[in-house]
Amino acid sequence: MTTRVFAAVDIGASGGRVMAGLVEGASVSLRPVHRFANPLVETAGSLRWDLDHLHREMLNGLHQLARACPELESIGIDTWAVDFGLLDAAGELLAPPVAYRDGHAAEFVDDVHATVRPEELFAVNGLQFLPFTTLYQLAAQRRGSLWDRAAHVVLVPDLLAYRLTGRLRTELTNASTTGLLDVRTRQWSEELLRRLDIPRRLLPDLEAPGTVRGVTHALGPPVPVTTVGSHDTASAVVGVPATTDSFGYVSCGTWSLVGLELPAPVLTPDARAANFTNEIGVDGRVRFLRNVGGLWLLQECLREWNNPDLDDLLAAAAALPPGGPVIDVDDPALIAPGNMPARIAAAVRDGDGRVPRTPAALARCIVDSLALAYAQTLRRAADLTGRQVEVIHLVGGGSRGELLCRLTANAAGVPVVAGPVEATALGNVLVQARAHGAAQTTLEDLREQLARASTLRRYEPS
Repeated sequence: MTTRVFAAVDIGASGGRVMAGLVEGASVSLRPVHRFANPLVETAGSLRWDLDHLHREMLNGLHQLARACPELESIGIDTWAVDFGLLDAAGELLAPPVAYRDGHAAEFVDDVHATVRPEELFAVNGLQFLPFTTLYQLAAQRRGSLWDRAAHVVLVPDLLAYRLTGRLRTELTNASTTGLLDVRTRQWSEELLRRLDIPRRLLPDLEAPGTVRGVTHALGPPVPVTTVGSHDTASAVVGVPATTDSFGYVSCGTWSLVGLELPAPVLTPDARAANFTNEIGVDGRVRFLRNVGGLWLLQECLREWNNPDLDDLLAAAAALPPGGPVIDVDDPALIAPGNMPARIAAAVRDGDGRVPRTPAALARCIVDSLALAYAQTLRRAADLTGRQVEVIHLVGGGSRGELLCRLTANAAGVPVVAGPVEATALGNVLVQARAHGAAQTTLEDLREQLARASTLRRYEPS
């Protein structure tokens, strides 16, 4: 049986990877080709992304893959959401994209809300409030020196696709995180653009996952670049190996995205008050979810502790008794980098808890807090939608952690199915494969195919 090869470029907020997706009949698997860091860079007083570095590393990985697999059929790109670059009329990047963790947009939130009230925003875009959402970042950019020279506002995965193909588009799932998309019509909201004084001409036209964006000649023979769920969470949800409709998901990486997949948005006052978001998924599904703190908390602690062995640290954390302190993992004070152990200790102290004194105790506090937040978020999502959650699929890097999976099952009172770790890359590959006739047609069929091909672990609540 012929093996068909697709390249998944999957870049998160702390690192990226190029993976070879191998599809052979009903089997799908990944082969790591190239991994690289995605460090924040301080430039001109701001935390920014080094797009040139990401482009070089992406090409490095794609060249390696093309040499090993000259039958490569397509390339798909996904990254984190909300961040963007400004291009001039010649298509040149005016400055490296500012990172959402910079905090530059927070001071413009009140200005935006004075123009469009939060309840009006939610009625159109269906998004939870996050101080770094694209529309707030654009309000900050409009006060900057580059705004008058900007001809295009382009989200990060579309910037990388543009460098490969020369074609400017905005992929739909990522567009839905900007705050400027009408979640019902799935089009740019002319009303919000007008009221926020953002010219429509700045936003490239929308494109759905599964569309061939163009071809790249960077690897020698032309290779199609296929639009996937370019928001990494959209691809991760495709990669959830669910075999029932009654599932919740946790995509756990730097952030945790926790929620349900629905056929239509939930725009009720209760959903807004609970700070849930309605983002567009692949095939027009709605990702009804909340952004919850993630492994960023642990990553920053490890950095502060000079990177001790993570397995040993988590084993020591698991040996501690239950009932320790917990924190609000969504505390805005935990978003920026720098001395995370001290900030977590302060959060525990403010909550009148027992301050963890050792790395193991602090790691246990983080994991306990994440598990509790996952359970509470899914319980609230079920209440808001009338849906029942019979199983939680925990995918991404966090699915490696036995302690996190076990504590999540206990807190939620339902089984947790852990894996695949590379759900985002698998979702990326499956959308490409389907577009090129190498995979099943419905999401349900794709997920069943993935469930059969994956090694999963199941944790029952105790």
